[in-house]
Amino acid sequence: MVLTASNRAYAGVYEDRSGKALAEGLERLGFDVEGPHVRPDDAAELEAVLRAAVDASFDVVLTTGGTGLSPTDVTPEATRAMLEREAPGIAEAVRRYGAGNGVPTAVLSRGLAGTAGRTLIVNLPGSTGGVKDGLAVLGPLLPHVVSQLRGGDHPPA
Repeated sequence: MVLTASNRAYAGVYEDRSGKALAEGLERLGFDVEGPHVRPDDAAELEAVLRAAVDASFDVVLTTGGTGLSPTDVTPEATRAMLEREAPGIAEAVRRYGAGNGVPTAVLSRGLAGTAGRTLIVNLPGSTGGVKDGLAVLGPLLPHVVSQLRGGDHPPA
């Protein structure tokens, strides 16, 4: 599932390009995708959508938007309320990938990653570039993560 957090996209001020790019990228990776669901930057509303996705047993929920330092950026707070186990290496890898590819502001993302039940939740920045960077990092990881969350064993060395 793809969830976009953006007051302006929700209000129709502009098109949700990052959510669309994220959904298309996941489809290219072979995933069936629901969304993007566009919601305002409201922690309670975002948490409710995340909770519904976990309750519906989605394997992966990727968010875009709301990870910066603006007072309205609340996606990490909504996500933290849901996570049972954090996977900080994933979020750090996304920031590192962006910064290493010429986007110094990538380190400003407060995005989180972790699991709730058998669902992986990852916050990505609200730009198409941030989504592209996130997919570059997540593409090789997601099949293994989904297998693990479904009870799979580690592949033999």
